[in-house]
Formats: sequence, structure tokens, C-alpha cells
Amino acid sequence: MDFEFENFKVQGVKFNYYFVCKRKLWLFNNGISMEENSDRVSQGKLIHENSYKKKEENKEKLIDGLIKLDILEENEVREVKISSKMKESDKMQLLYYLYYLDKIGIKRTGTINYVTERKTEKVELTEENKKYIEKVLVDIKKILNMEKPPARIKYPYCKKCSYYEFCYVEEV
Repeated sequence: MDFEFENFKVQGVKFNYYFVCKRKLWLFNNGISMEENSDRVSQGKLIHENSYKKKEENKEKLIDGLIKLDILEENEVREVKISSKMKESDKMQLLYYLYYLDKIGIKRTGTINYVTERKTEKVELTEENKKYIEKVLVDIKKILNMEKPPARIKYPYCKKCSYYEFCYVEEV
């Protein structure tokens, strides 16, 4: 049975949030955005804007109004990240981009550029990755259709999250 990708497409940031925090994914999807108040998000935008000046014509390519590729080159998609602290979600987001492009007939490999660490990581879409991405997309749809956000789970990185105060404020 073929996967009906059209019914499961999501923004790249939502796919990323699935691996970071399912509660954050739900909140973001329901219009509760705390990103504009985040110093970390501002820092990421600044680094992104000032990195890879030579690739300016290839930067920030919006596909179908859903996914924004940091850098789209002839054979490769590059994702620019501050650091590798969220390596799993970074990798999965790039794999989703490669999957998305593959679905619309564009074959590319991927590279994650960790700017402050001056490291790169190659990413390649495999058949196994494709099946996993489809499972994740089904799960994302379930989460987005929930009436209430998923329960709070305490992760080591919660205190650096822009949603921290929202999730951890205690009523007096």
C-alpha cells in the first residue's frame, strides 16, 4: 500500500519538534509560539544570516510553502545549525527535507553544517529512512489532532527551551 504523503505533509520545524518535544510540537501547531522571545532562536537566525555568504543565491528556498531549505545546491541540501546538541532532531529534519524533495522528484544528498563547531555531517536518504519518516508523519498527525497537548516530559534541555516558562509555571 502506498503512503498518501499529501495527507501528512508538515512544516520542517514541526517535524523537528517531534524529535525535540511532542508537547512543543502540539503547542506550536496550535498557535502558541514562544520563539519570538527566545535569545537562542535569535542567535540561530543571526548565525544563519551571516553564514555562507557566497551561497546567497541558494539560501532559504521555500518549497510548497512548507519547508524552508537553508541552502539548496545542485546536488545537495545543506542545513545550518548552531551546534550539534540536538543532533538527532537536526538529522531527522534534514532527512524529512530529502524525503519531501524525493516525493516531488528531486534527488539530493544532505549535509548538516554545525557552524560554531565547524563540523559537518553527511546525511543520505535510504529506504529504511523513508519508512521511518512515514511512521513519524502518521504519529505527528495524531499528535496535532489531539484536543489537549501531550503531557510534559522533563528533558535535560528544557531550561533552554523557549516554552520552558509556559510548561513549568506553577499556579500559586
